[in-house]
Amino acid sequence: MEEGLQSFKADFFKALAHPLRIRILELLVDGEKSVNEIQNCLEIEGSAVSQQLSVLRAKNIVYGTKDGKRVYYSLRDPMIIELLDVAKRIFNNHLINTISILEEMTISEREDEM
Repeated sequence: MEEGLQSFKADFFKALAHPLRIRILELLVDGEKSVNEIQNCLEIEGSAVSQQLSVLRAKNIVYGTKDGKRVYYSLRDPMIIELLDVAKRIFNNHLINTISILEEMTISEREDEM
């Protein structure tokens, strides 16, 4: 059972492991969007957007709803919003830690020069 969950997590994070996919998900936080809307917001060609949406769809992270000739994409699970927020907070923590280390190094170098 635990192994299946770990495999799911690994596959899930692999699906997120591309900056363009993350950017798409961040756009979808605000609600459903068509491929053209996503393409225009990101200023990226449609084939690249479609390719990344295909990966996200295959891993059940997003889903598409057809409306005529257009397909509108949405987040399958609203918890993705929380996950993206947690990732941002982790990034900020790393950034704060790095800044603190640099400040400590600068202070230490100044003390050594005196």
